[in-house]
Amino acid sequence: MSGNKPKRTGYADIASHYRKLIADGELAPGQEMPPMSEVCKKFKVSITTANRAYRLLKSEGLTVPKPGVGTVVAEQPGVASSASARLKRIERTGQPYGHGEKSVDHTAALRSIDDPVLVEQLGVDFRDEVVVRTRTFVRDGKRTVFAVSCIHMRALGDVPELLSTEPFGQFWQEVYKARTGKTVTKSPERRSARLAKDYELEALRIDVEPGTPVPVLVVVNTFSDDEGPIEVWEDVWAAGLWQVDTE
Repeated sequence: MSGNKPKRTGYADIASHYRKLIADGELAPGQEMPPMSEVCKKFKVSITTANRAYRLLKSEGLTVPKPGVGTVVAEQPGVASSASARLKRIERTGQPYGHGEKSVDHTAALRSIDDPVLVEQLGVDFRDEVVVRTRTFVRDGKRTVFAVSCIHMRALGDVPELLSTEPFGQFWQEVYKARTGKTVTKSPERRSARLAKDYELEALRIDVEPGTPVPVLVVVNTFSDDEGPIEVWEDVWAAGLWQVDTE
């Protein structure tokens, strides 16, 4: 009986590795990328595979050639992170933000919800109140992602800070888990495209004529504890960005 063969490292795996390092700031803008020979040795791949990975990063606008040096990280790489990527970044580095990144325009309020999709996702009744937190992520001065979190009211008793507009500095679920001893899990990301709403265009500073259709990528994550869904996090992505893959 033959055993399972170990998975071979492909060019996409190598590109994903360096994409994460760029997003985390471990490879900063202007910094030289590792030489091809080092990549080949590290991942045990051929020069053809390593070169293909580097070409992919270049095509995504994450790296650029620099005469006399080699390949360097682009000055303003067009990369943004989803909720999943941010969670994994904290696990890897302890940092909620990537290089040159911050969040602005934080809001927090109680709102009744009448969106049937959100009602189902969060497991509440029509027009129930939930905590709604919004913020916009900015990287190197460019607005990249408008994020909306709809949080079940049962979390508010343990984490009253949810109604504060001050950033947590970590994911609020970490505070919730520490105070309750509960486990919070994440469902697979759901991705779709739709036209941006007016307030999303304003948050992302997308200046177009009124009524102009602007397509956006929407990434949704649902987080649950042992009682059911506790947060639905929706990211609305500005056009022209590459997502850091984490799944």
